Amino acid sequence: MLDLDPAAIRDIDAAGDLRSALSGRIRKAAQSPDSARVVRVSVPVPGPVQPIDWVRAQPSSETAYWSGRKAERTVAASGAADVVRSASAPIDYDALDRTLTNRLEGARPSVRYYGGVRFDAAQPKAPNRPDSRWAPFGTYRFVLPRFELIESGDRRHLVCNLVLPRDADRVGEIVGALETMALPVPDEHTALPRPYHRQDVPDHAEWTDMVRWALDAIDAGGLDKVVLARRVALALGAAMDPLLVLSHLEPATPGCYHFAVRPANGPAFVGASPERLFRRDGDQVVSEAVAGTRPRGDTEAEDAALREALLNSPKERREHAFVRDAIRDDLEAVCASVHVPDEVGELALARGRHLHARLTGTLRPGTTTTDILKELHPTPAVGGVPTADAVAAIRAQEPFDRGWYAGPVGWVGREDAEFTVGLRAGLVEENQIALFSGAGIVDGSAPDREWEEIEQKIGDFAAILGVTDSQPASR
Repeated sequence: MLDLDPAAIRDIDAAGDLRSALSGRIRKAAQSPDSARVVRVSVPVPGPVQPIDWVRAQPSSETAYWSGRKAERTVAASGAADVVRSASAPIDYDALDRTLTNRLEGARPSVRYYGGVRFDAAQPKAPNRPDSRWAPFGTYRFVLPRFELIESGDRRHLVCNLVLPRDADRVGEIVGALETMALPVPDEHTALPRPYHRQDVPDHAEWTDMVRWALDAIDAGGLDKVVLARRVALALGAAMDPLLVLSHLEPATPGCYHFAVRPANGPAFVGASPERLFRRDGDQVVSEAVAGTRPRGDTEAEDAALREALLNSPKERREHAFVRDAIRDDLEAVCASVHVPDEVGELALARGRHLHARLTGTLRPGTTTTDILKELHPTPAVGGVPTADAVAAIRAQEPFDRGWYAGPVGWVGREDAEFTVGLRAGLVEENQIALFSGAGIVDGSAPDREWEEIEQKIGDFAAILGVTDSQPASR
């Protein structure tokens, strides 16, 4: 007979009580006359449970994770109560708005759909660009989780979302899923397998050609700025849980948005992005202009010198001005008033820094979240100026499919929403990671310097994988 220590027995008993309490609330809610389409029930979770550990332990392959830049609220999600998805191009933002508005009508403010949008819905149609690994994500995909573990401060709740009347006939299935849920959750933080092979797309020579092409286009007056990206594919020594990557990345990248989106039976898109696309609270909206890059220094004096070099660089300030002015113009299209700060500041991260400005606005009556998405994405921080010409250049020049990289990732509620830009991100599948990062090309850019900037940006992933020289040897 297996002997369990008293603490383990208490944990199992507490998990049984938690399941029983939530099951009862699920059954009651499914039969209630509540007029809301989405009904949400929850129970408090006793004791410390890390959301990332909880979602990694769950049997469902449909998972999501979201933690804001200041981590006031962390959500780990398992399963899908509802999916709003499209694979069409161009993106029909009106159809997305109608569907989400219908689903969220009468719902509590805490009901949120998590997901994102492709960088460029037309990109897979470009020559040699389709990448089947992005297919499960669609051109947009938003999921109302079946179960959520929410951490806010020192409080945690386990939540179940029901879509009525459809789920009234699925109570047995939903309660059955609750019974198979992993509780209590082991605290596992195993090491990541090391990469043994790296492939750069484009390679260094191709990158140099791309940047020179962009500089010629800028010199000819066809473009002011274009953001060109690279994909760095790493082959790992063993298969692993994709969310294990995020469990290592999160503590190594403070001050970032941390996210994971994993469609059922698909790869996981995970990242630690420093950049907010926008936050909406009722009729108030906040966006940020982030551009220009310098590393952090090893000493206080070196760090201060790098900060001053960034703040006073004509090239970096010009790049940032493109982003700031375009976001201002986009916000003015949906806002009655917009405030732009007079001074440019700094967004300092653990391994790098950027020029930063916070823009705020008051939305016009009737403005929807999808209206804001449509106006703001893509910003010049990930596309370029003029936007349409820059995106067309990216479509023609980049030899890979960006997928959701540099697209909006976040959540939508009834009257609020928040999106980060899907940067410093990777597509993780079994024993391989595809990392994506880009650099803004403007007058004064140099191919080698922009290559090194991207190396610095993927440094967070390289560090957690134990790669110190960013060039793992082939074997």
